[in-house]
Amino acid sequence: MLQPALNIKLSSACVTYGTASQSNKENKRTVEKLCACSVDVRKIRRLKGWVLLEEETYVEEIANILKELGADKTVIASILERCPEAIVCSPAAVNTKRQLWQMVCKNESELVQLIEQFPESFFTVKDQENQQLNVQFFQELGLKNVVISRFLTTASSIFCNPVENNKQMIRVLQESYLNLGGTEANAKVWLLKLLSQNPFIVLNSPTAVDEILKFLQGQGFTNSEVLQLLSKLKGFLFQLQPRSIQNSISFTKTTFECADHDLRQLVVKCPALLYYPASVLEERIQALLKEGISIAQIRESPMVLELTPQIIQYRIRKLNSLGYGIKDGHLARLNGTKKEFEANFSKMQAKQGRPLFNPVASLKVEE
Repeated sequence: MLQPALNIKLSSACVTYGTASQSNKENKRTVEKLCACSVDVRKIRRLKGWVLLEEETYVEEIANILKELGADKTVIASILERCPEAIVCSPAAVNTKRQLWQMVCKNESELVQLIEQFPESFFTVKDQENQQLNVQFFQELGLKNVVISRFLTTASSIFCNPVENNKQMIRVLQESYLNLGGTEANAKVWLLKLLSQNPFIVLNSPTAVDEILKFLQGQGFTNSEVLQLLSKLKGFLFQLQPRSIQNSISFTKTTFECADHDLRQLVVKCPALLYYPASVLEERIQALLKEGISIAQIRESPMVLELTPQIIQYRIRKLNSLGYGIKDGHLARLNGTKKEFEANFSKMQAKQGRPLFNPVASLKVEE
């Protein structure tokens, strides 16, 4: 007798299996149990209605697990509405995931908060043995639990990566750091900082790391300069292709008319010249030129190329409102994060005793 074909439903939370003969009617018991938990079933129908068609669900069991952790009825309802796949995950698998996350949480209250914020990450219940080995590895490496918990919620893919692959990449990064002139004493601190800034670096291949480092050295960058680039770009360097880097270098050299030595110094000062494609760099330079800023000014303060044309225009307008002529001044005032720029602007504003800037109001700019 032929068996009905399997119909596999993939979701970010878990994998469920049904048959081609599965009914298209909603599971009445599932709907009733969700309503009993004060869940707005209409939201589930809009988002992931297939969950309501499943013959086997675990509404009460999943709700009880969350309740045991200290989640109240409102929180439980919110979690199930935003991540309805949770009810098709087996209670045993969810309890295993609960134990895994408890390895890095101070208490159950903190665990509930994480689940409420990132329910889909919590209800990803595959490769749990490998995930546990990765958690233990990162703990042994010296990462703090608060950092690992951040990884679990925002970079969960690194825990699905085979633990041996993660270990291999960590070894490659350590060896690269030492080969580039780093010291044994600082190796661990450097590595943990890099990993904290960009956990996805472990998903790169040793081949990609070796290729990029050799390419940069072939371009004349010293070991010290390559190490600075690696640190400043937080490991995103390995996501680039040599051809893209070459195009960006050629564009920068032509645009700023600089010798090889000056070019390398410029790139180390502003790694964005490597990271962004030549087309993006050209767009940003053209936007600055339209504002009356010269190539010489950009070369003196290349970090301004990390900002989009829209941000540049906004910041120039704000500085103009204080009578600060950016065309004749240093571009350093444009640089920094939004928080840093606003803080500096407030200081300048306070010195002049002017009211708060209103980006909507018309401006009287002093020429």
